[in-house]
Amino acid sequence: MPDLPDLSSATIDAIVGHVGRSTLPFQRSHREEQHATAFWFNELVETTAEGEVIRQYLVTASEPARVEMAEFTLRPDVCAPAMSAEKLMMTDFAEGWTHLGDLGVAVMPSAVLHAHGARKGWRWTTDEITDGIAATEQDIAGLGESPVPAYLLGHIAAGDSSREQAVVVGQITRASNGSIRWVGDLPQGCVGAPVFIGAALSGNSFKLVCVGVTLPADSHHTIAPFDRIRSTLGAFPPDTTSAVDGAGADPRTAEPKRRWWRRRS
Repeated sequence: MPDLPDLSSATIDAIVGHVGRSTLPFQRSHREEQHATAFWFNELVETTAEGEVIRQYLVTASEPARVEMAEFTLRPDVCAPAMSAEKLMMTDFAEGWTHLGDLGVAVMPSAVLHAHGARKGWRWTTDEITDGIAATEQDIAGLGESPVPAYLLGHIAAGDSSREQAVVVGQITRASNGSIRWVGDLPQGCVGAPVFIGAALSGNSFKLVCVGVTLPADSHHTIAPFDRIRSTLGAFPPDTTSAVDGAGADPRTAEPKRRWWRRRS
């Protein structure tokens, strides 16, 4: 990879270091089709003296979530005890997702995934996209028609079963109708993946922002923005989408995670 400007290098380092374990590759079972990426997201419900109360989801694009049987590829670093990469098969896959209106985004409450791990004698050791880096309305409003460097964290379908994770470098731009578009190649398997930017702050620091979710398209790929995703999730009844700790189904408390980064000198 050629040398990148300092902010770009620092942004990639922050993505890999902070949310590198947030993504899961999946596809239609027993077929080489509907390859996509999903990722973990913690919705902030409230902040208490003990920490942040969250609800947890798996998030992806709607279209690949509509298959009846799918398989996730589990990397060793997202499970404890660590296992060699294996397939997590899910029947009635489409029924587990809630589609967020016309956004083109689907979410799955994490309870079923935690329960599966508990039954098999392991637990998830993932990172999550948190409220602190999910784009706000102000973040989205700050985007313009001039292209901005952007970074997609997805799993490429390269003709084998490895589904290696990659940071795909491109650009995003906001069209005149307000939609956000990915400018550049989108490798197969990266639909549903999170897209990030590094928003420069004062001095040598920057803010990592998850702009949204990549959607499938024939010509250009639209990004469903996170401000609209969070707004839709906020309308869900409080008892329908709770995160779990492996044993229960209530919203849980999580320690705040780092939101700001400093570029290397």
